[in-house]
Amino acid sequence: MKAFLALIRRELRLALRHSADTLAALLFFILCGSLFPLALGPSPSLLHRMAPGIIWVCALLASLLPLDRLFSAELEDGALDHLLLAGLSPGFVALAKILSHWLTTGLPLLLAAAPLSLMLGGSPHDLPSLILGLALGTPLLSLLGGMAAALVLGARRGGVLLPLLVLPLATPVLIFGAAAADTGLSGRGFGPEIDFLGAFLALALVFCPLAAGSGLKAACS
Repeated sequence: MKAFLALIRRELRLALRHSADTLAALLFFILCGSLFPLALGPSPSLLHRMAPGIIWVCALLASLLPLDRLFSAELEDGALDHLLLAGLSPGFVALAKILSHWLTTGLPLLLAAAPLSLMLGGSPHDLPSLILGLALGTPLLSLLGGMAAALVLGARRGGVLLPLLVLPLATPVLIFGAAAADTGLSGRGFGPEIDFLGAFLALALVFCPLAAGSGLKAACS
């Protein structure tokens, strides 16, 4: 457990040194959301109705930005081999890096979702279901993205393959997340979509690090 926490601290320190990646994802999230009113028109009722879907699509796309270098930079300089020899299983190494990805990318997107929702015409009453859905969905996106990044690690044109692999896997998360926010928008409170997101997250926490660990082991062998 100490080695796992030490690896997370190491990843967070590295993320602070390369904070431009976090800033780029956050700015992309805000700018992408800001473009929708220009395309859809300034109608407050339309933007209010579309806001949950807009925020979820922007969060999905923004979470993809740092994935390309989640493992590849350390594979290139040999640091990944040292991590796998440090005593932790490949699955725990992958989980630590995925958790760090969520802390440095998913969590800032989660915090920025509330002001973006208000900017798109949402009300404070819409925020609980939106934030709860994103709190479950953004770790899911990190887990799925980290698994995909590990599986294409070392492959030719891995950067092209990565979004093609992540987007179909993330489609159910997008559907249930937007539906959960839409349920809150209509004043019905928390619907069963939140339960589905929680179930997906529980399954992903078990299987995604194992698959990602296998990808890391294969890339380093």
